Amino acid sequence: MSGQASATAMAAQSRPQRVLAIVLVSYLMIVLDISIVITGLPKMKESLDFSPTGLTWVQNAYTLAFGGLLLLGARAGDILGRRRMFNSGLALFTLASLAIGLAQSPVWLIAARAVQGVGAAILAPSTLALLTTNFPEGPARTRAVGYYGATAGIGASVGLVLGGILADWLSWRVGFFINLPIGVALFLGARRYLNETERHAGQFDLAGAVSSTLGMGALVYGLVRAAEAGWSDAISLTALVAGVLLIVFLVFNEWRVKQPIMPLRLFADRERVGAYVARVLFLGGMLGFWFFTTQFMQSVLGFSPFQAGLAFLPTTLPNFVAAMAVPKLTRRFGNDWVLAGGLAVSMIGMAWLSRVSVETTYIIGVALPMVLIGIGQGGTLSPLTISGIARVAREDAGAASGLVNVAHQLGGSLGLAILVVVFASADAGTLGIQQLLAHRIGMSLTAGAVMLALALVATLALIVRKPNSSQAIR
Repeated sequence: MSGQASATAMAAQSRPQRVLAIVLVSYLMIVLDISIVITGLPKMKESLDFSPTGLTWVQNAYTLAFGGLLLLGARAGDILGRRRMFNSGLALFTLASLAIGLAQSPVWLIAARAVQGVGAAILAPSTLALLTTNFPEGPARTRAVGYYGATAGIGASVGLVLGGILADWLSWRVGFFINLPIGVALFLGARRYLNETERHAGQFDLAGAVSSTLGMGALVYGLVRAAEAGWSDAISLTALVAGVLLIVFLVFNEWRVKQPIMPLRLFADRERVGAYVARVLFLGGMLGFWFFTTQFMQSVLGFSPFQAGLAFLPTTLPNFVAAMAVPKLTRRFGNDWVLAGGLAVSMIGMAWLSRVSVETTYIIGVALPMVLIGIGQGGTLSPLTISGIARVAREDAGAASGLVNVAHQLGGSLGLAILVVVFASADAGTLGIQQLLAHRIGMSLTAGAVMLALALVATLALIVRKPNSSQAIR
């Protein structure tokens, strides 16, 4: 009898760890598919005949669908059950990965990437919400969320290396085909180890979901089109105005509906607001780093995709070390100061990297600043996540996790769109093709450094200098 009791106790203790493993691997797959594309972009451009600005939609179609529908996905998890939505999102994400790998045209690939983003929007909120409900607030949750944040940073870096290897040695398509066995294994594991969460009666805020998706999509489309067609282009201006109006409508809608997908009370805490703002700015700068640095190394320095993937190791390895050190650093210095330090180091690295030119050498001009960027990223994402879900009520766990991911994805989309405008407008007279490309990349990275500086300002103003929790804005 005692042996049976002991086995039951061991199973109860091991279940949270298995839940953590399933959550981390599924989140890794989502993040990996954002970064694995980066080092394969030149090969995609060549094989499917993308235009330079059209190439940005390989990322933006995914991140816009992902970010725009995250809040609805989070709400669906609250109403229908998070395990059910986890499995549904996982199935859609895996099937879309197969379609991407089989793509024969830019339209096919972009459409499949958008569907994959929808799958990620259903899947991702359940991952963080499952952590919130399975690990109580305190050291256990801090450690679990620390691993979650580390997965984001490490997955992004590993995806760059893996994407370069696959694009150079096999095909960029293989990076999407590998999702099939991983998706099947996760689906089986989820059915066995994930318990269904309590369902809550409610309604779907479709007006909020549609206005958030179309609003952000219109803003990004307007920015990207303006970079190519100019600011006097009527379609660009119409898209930008429509985007602003839809976002205004979203805020009004969330204020008046009884069951919003983005409860405005989540913005009543100063620390969470600071985390959302800083995350948007941080991801804007960092996605620009991945997008433009790989093109600099391949188009200016002459690296192959494989070499470019390996060339990101000065970011990957420090990122891993810093991310693993975050729980210990947080206990010693506090979450807010670890976050501020990570942002400061990232900003210095980005400013250094932005000095690139055709005369830049890899070691001094690229690898060394990459070390700082890797340390900064590893030390930033986990603290941002912890602050983004601080003091959230249990019934708002899904919405809060969705909002964290919204800030992550839409920050990347809007940030990249803004940096594409900077890239297209940067001119330096009569330069050669490579000199002009290097100049434009340098200007884009400079704008990325400014975004990181603004993220640091937001952190210092709203998180480091936050009032006591009892005095938080209500």
